[in-house]
Amino acid sequence: MKNMMRTKMVMVFISLFSLLAQGQVLTGIDMLQKQGFKILEGKRVGLCTNPTGVNKDMKSTIDILFEASNVNLVGLYGPEHGVRGNIHAGDHVDNEVDPKTGITMYSLYGATRKPTPEMMAAIDAMVYDIQDNGCRSYTYISTMGQLMEACAENDKELIILDRPNPLGGEKIEGCLVEDGYISFVSQFKIPYLYGMTCGELARYLNAQSEHPCRLTVVPMDGWRRNMKWDETGLEWVVASPHVPHGSSCYFYPTTGIMGEFGYYNIGVGYTLPFELMGTEWITSADSLADALNALHIPGVVFRPIYFKPFYSVGQGKMCQGVQIHLMDYNKAPLSDLQFYIVQELYKLYPEHDLFRDCNQKRFSMFDKVCGTDFVRKTFGQHYDWNEVKAYWDKDVEAFRQASLPYYLYQ
Repeated sequence: MKNMMRTKMVMVFISLFSLLAQGQVLTGIDMLQKQGFKILEGKRVGLCTNPTGVNKDMKSTIDILFEASNVNLVGLYGPEHGVRGNIHAGDHVDNEVDPKTGITMYSLYGATRKPTPEMMAAIDAMVYDIQDNGCRSYTYISTMGQLMEACAENDKELIILDRPNPLGGEKIEGCLVEDGYISFVSQFKIPYLYGMTCGELARYLNAQSEHPCRLTVVPMDGWRRNMKWDETGLEWVVASPHVPHGSSCYFYPTTGIMGEFGYYNIGVGYTLPFELMGTEWITSADSLADALNALHIPGVVFRPIYFKPFYSVGQGKMCQGVQIHLMDYNKAPLSDLQFYIVQELYKLYPEHDLFRDCNQKRFSMFDKVCGTDFVRKTFGQHYDWNEVKAYWDKDVEAFRQASLPYYLYQ
């Protein structure tokens, strides 16, 4: 009995310690506030942000800097979805005036992706505060890269207010982007999952650049490399319409690459974006789940699912497929999962040939997201992920070692 009580007390202590630890992460904007905005004093400041730029009390970085008596905020710069997050995915963003502050908002997802000299003329320093999702095909780090170039070209300081990588700092997957496949969805020669915060990534990229910018990173307090988003104690702000929760980031790389084809529904248009794959021509979700679970992929269980998408691929049609359950996140090979699903689908339904039936105009975007055409050309021959996996993984350990000197956190 005493042992049972002691065990319960230990468990309660561990739970309380975990909760306390989760509440300790302070992002770059929180640390900037604690420091009294000293690094911004006497400078005309531009801010590149979106709704994810908030402090621990959920106050917008825009309003924080605008209200700070020793900060002169003179320009706002918006990535995809805009400064206030009112633009649909992929839509161009126009220059306009922020109705709350009266400050001009410059679009970095319209006619230009990189700030022009005219956009940079009125500032001395650019501040970047955007929550990313840890995947190179997400366009916010591409915007950060364009800011780095513009700051170098116009001799402006770039200040990164660091934020967590929602996937943690240990998940690295995918090959480096190859020459010929650099694009806004794969702008840097980094793996598909790169295992760094935006501040760490900026430090790495700046060191590789022939024309580095004057870079300052305001680090977080309390973040550790083994932390996933749900361990940070931070609230999630919708970064884009189909990434509604912090946990959505875990699934974005599990199906997002195959989603480029528009051949399968990947949960977009249903209530589980990126957490499933299915289509109306699958006749046995159970058989697909059984085949996938028989592969014994570490850390993952596939569950049969039946659903009717409200929009997007398969809209209004009864679909079958599998839902992905990450039982051990650390062991799960996230980006591999979609290829295993397609592999087993082809075995069950060889009459449905993805690379024959899909719109081949999408091949270019698929290759850009993969960072190579090797994946499509090799996987499309026999639908055997084992023929591709070694190539997909070939750069992981080398990048891990190359990125180590730029880590800010243990």
